[in-house]
Formats: sequence, structure tokens, C-alpha cells
Amino acid sequence: MPDTHTPRAGQPVPIVSDPIQLFQDWMAEAAESEPNDPNAMALATTTPDGRPSVRMVLLKSVDASGFVFYTNWQSRKGGELAANPHVSLLFHWKSLRRQVRVEGPVSPVSEAEADAYFGSRARISRLGAIASDQSRPLPSRADLERRLAEADARYPGDTVPRPVHWSGYRVRPDALEFWQDMPFRLHDRRVYTQHDGAWQSEALYP
Repeated sequence: MPDTHTPRAGQPVPIVSDPIQLFQDWMAEAAESEPNDPNAMALATTTPDGRPSVRMVLLKSVDASGFVFYTNWQSRKGGELAANPHVSLLFHWKSLRRQVRVEGPVSPVSEAEADAYFGSRARISRLGAIASDQSRPLPSRADLERRLAEADARYPGDTVPRPVHWSGYRVRPDALEFWQDMPFRLHDRRVYTQHDGAWQSEALYP
């Protein structure tokens, strides 16, 4: 089939010394243009027998130390990360026609970080973390609602303790690839990789 992609103005991916700052700049632009969840990212893991496994999660913070997300460590993704602590992330901002891929190992966030983020969540979300056996079979929606009501009765105030199995991971990137849509599928791609503690970059064919 002929390429019917409509030509439009596009700017090549910048060549920078700090790709994390470039990501933060792109994220800020996405926050202004995406209709919802600009921090949504696909998280790819592998099963113990090497099968790929992917789902959408939310990025909660990013800085020079890495990309942070939170989850139930007893979930399917938690089990897969325990078996193979290497992941790939994908951000796709359709409004900007951009993608960013991130690859690297994960490590747990500190207890203090997990407590601080858990405490910032809505009370019902904190109760949900207690009530839900994430990724396990659910007999009925009523069962989840019953467990949520039990947690609500157990912790009537705003103080809801963080379950020990609910915490976060930090992805420490060793590679980031930035993708910018360009006319006629001649997209601009630039990958940044870590070498001896410094970032190096090169362009890739589209």
C-alpha cells in the first residue's frame, strides 16, 4: 500500500549531554498536550521461562537515579521482576508523535520513599492495596468490595498502613531511545547508552 502519512513539520531529536533532562523536558510537554495520563508507560518483563510480559503502569518520579513506579510485589509483575530484574519501558505520546524507550535493571526503592508515596495516595487507594490480592483469581466483584469494606472498618481514620508487600521499583537506565515522527516515515531516532558512567549517543536509521 502507498504511504499516505501526511507530511508535517518535525524537529530531530536533540543531541544532549543528559538524556534524563531531555526526557523530563519531553514529559513536561506531554503533560501539556496529552488528554490523560502522560506518565503512562508500558512495562515489559519476562516470565521465568523467558516469555515476554507487558502491561501499562504509571511513572511516579524520574531523576538522575532512575524511573520509579509502584506496585504489589506479590503481583505477577513482582514475581517476574524477582526472577529477572531487567525491564524495558515505553512511553508513547500520541499528541506529540513521540516515543521514548528505556532499558535497564530495577531495584527496590527505600522504605522511606515507599512510605511517603503510599501516604500521598487517596485513602480508598490505600485501602485497595490492602484489600486486593493483585493478579490472583477473583471469585466475584462482591468479594473485592467485601474485603475493601473490611479494610475500611479496620482503619477508620486517615492512617492506613502500607502493606509490606506494596512498594516501588527504580529502573536505572543504561539505554534510552528517543523517537520523533517525521514526514514520509523518515522518523528521527537517537539512542543514548551508558559507557563508563557517561552517556554516548548515536542516530539510528528509521
